[in-house]
Amino acid sequence: MFVELDGFRLFYTDDGSGDTTLLLVHGWGADSHQWVHHLPALTQHYRVIAVDLRGHGYSSAPETGNTVTAMTRDLATLLQETGPCVAVGHSMGAVIVSRLAVEHPELVRALVTVDPGYGWPAGVGRISLGLLDGLRGPDPAAAAVQIDQWCYTAASPAWLREWHRRRLLATPPHVLAQAFESLWDGPDAIGTRPAADAYLSQRTCPVLSFWANPAQAAWEADLLKDPRSRTICWPGSGHRLHEERPAEFALVVTEWLRSLT
Repeated sequence: MFVELDGFRLFYTDDGSGDTTLLLVHGWGADSHQWVHHLPALTQHYRVIAVDLRGHGYSSAPETGNTVTAMTRDLATLLQETGPCVAVGHSMGAVIVSRLAVEHPELVRALVTVDPGYGWPAGVGRISLGLLDGLRGPDPAAAAVQIDQWCYTAASPAWLREWHRRRLLATPPHVLAQAFESLWDGPDAIGTRPAADAYLSQRTCPVLSFWANPAQAAWEADLLKDPRSRTICWPGSGHRLHEERPAEFALVVTEWLRSLT
């Protein structure tokens, strides 16, 4: 289904039922199909809304404004209709749901973040901004696929690489460039520290955060306010660890949510 937002359409699905609503938010250059392996398990217990962010999937792709800030605003508008949620986000989606929790705390009861696109050392941000030339160059699709290579380890399945390669090829190049830049540059960017520390410390709801990097997991643990919050690290996993281990991911999330009641 679609919702009209300021002249463009945002696509989402609404499945399952229950007292708790989950909002599933994909990462950069992907779409809500990223959650197909999790939906059967999650919809047994919850109402689950899976959205295509602006510029991605079946949603409209405005010529400008395809930024994390605008995407956060879009989801806040959607939640005004669907009601408060537990917001689940991967990578760029984790940045967006964290911004929702800070800017609209009345709409977010808890957070689940998956290998988030925030809080990386400053050097990572400098390297990432240096990749923008490729996204704005003559072959942005090839540049996007090359950026995506860091997301995998030797244990990552081949089908996962191919699935995301095809999604990147289907995402408009201007969307990829605008969204990627907004993660690392500008007054609202929390891709790197110390901006991330100050901003994320404002989250007051329970947070379950999954990481592949032990150092990143330890860093975020010090920022969590609610005593029910947890960080989980799965070393050896790729960036899309929830897709590599979907059944385990859904089980851990479900058990954690039950512990909150």
